[in-house]
Amino acid sequence: MTFSGLNLIGVLIAFIFSFASGGIWFGPKTFYPVWMKAKGIASGQLSTSQNKPVLLFGGTILGVLIQTFTVALIINSLGKHVDIGILDGAGVGFALGVGVSMFSSLSHRLFGGESLKVWVIETANDAINLTIAGAIIAFFN
Repeated sequence: MTFSGLNLIGVLIAFIFSFASGGIWFGPKTFYPVWMKAKGIASGQLSTSQNKPVLLFGGTILGVLIQTFTVALIINSLGKHVDIGILDGAGVGFALGVGVSMFSSLSHRLFGGESLKVWVIETANDAINLTIAGAIIAFFN
């Protein structure tokens, strides 16, 4: 199934992987407790004004879909000019994950008073997910 040359099955699989990976990354047995502590939330729980599941999960789903679709568009566009293999796709995802996703937020975090630990925990997951998503998308293209 394609849309303007994009293999939507690859995009869907990359999305599912990224969403699931984020759930594991920020799970109670992985980085969630460390992340909350680094953010200064000793209880580990969001306040009732912050904990709005529809907004939290809806926003996360939308964000991951947009990220995954963007990686697919770039890989598809590059694939019109050169052959893009799995490692190339991973490289595109890595470049977007580290070069754009991670470092676009660094100054915001620093000026916002958050620690580098918070920044690394939050953005390393994006970089890993986009790298693997790029490989998945390139495989299906």
